[in-house]
Amino acid sequence: MRSAVITLAHGRHTHLRLQQEGLAHSTQGPDQYVVVSMGDPEIGTVTVDRNPSATVLDVPLREGRLPLAAARNAGAARAVEAAAELLVFLDVDCVPGASLLAGYARAAQDGALLCGTVAYLPPPPPDGYRLDALPDMAAPHPARPAPPDGVVLRGGDPRLFWSLSFALTARTWTRIGGFCESYTGYGAEDTDFAAAAVLRGVDLRWVGGAPAYHQYHPTSHPPVQHLDDILRNGALYKRRWGSWPMEGWLHDFADQGLVEYVPATDTWRRS
Repeated sequence: MRSAVITLAHGRHTHLRLQQEGLAHSTQGPDQYVVVSMGDPEIGTVTVDRNPSATVLDVPLREGRLPLAAARNAGAARAVEAAAELLVFLDVDCVPGASLLAGYARAAQDGALLCGTVAYLPPPPPDGYRLDALPDMAAPHPARPAPPDGVVLRGGDPRLFWSLSFALTARTWTRIGGFCESYTGYGAEDTDFAAAAVLRGVDLRWVGGAPAYHQYHPTSHPPVQHLDDILRNGALYKRRWGSWPMEGWLHDFADQGLVEYVPATDTWRRS
């Protein structure tokens, strides 16, 4: 089965290089490596003359916001045009474990949306991360299922889907219809994708033996810097699916006095 790894990048050049190195040391390499630059003209220089060879696409920012949905669609379109049968999406922060591609390939089946485990790494040591040390640096994220190697859990909760690491056949991608490009900036486009998958009879499955390791970067809880994106994308999701996503973040914002819920209209707005 011809595979393509698709990643989106805007900055995070060091993280992208380690991802590329991880792919080079995989037990099963990709037939294609598609890197979608979102308004970052340096991405081509970052990936050039390294293995695996990268096809770099450019997708411009939209009103200053990252076009995550449109960029994933562009990457998938290029991979399918080049005859990829299995599409593997990795966040730029994620380093693939040596068995990730082989694990996804074993579990691949039309009508299935596959998610491998992701472990969040601590800050790197002074000399940087070593690929062979990653499995011992962190356990898989406790908020997601983590089946043992070779085990696939069917009937997963689509609300737990995340876009850090997932895979599906090209036929299943076409069946779902890709990501809704009305979403821009942070949040909800992946929740929307999972909802669309359910609507089209696609089963979410958690795959053991397809690990990824999320490289450390500073973050904030809740992500106040993304507040406006979350309100805008959350409202779009509400219009499309009838409920609010990211409610945990919204309630955290409310606790800080940043937003308020309006019961009469079932809406959230800035305070």
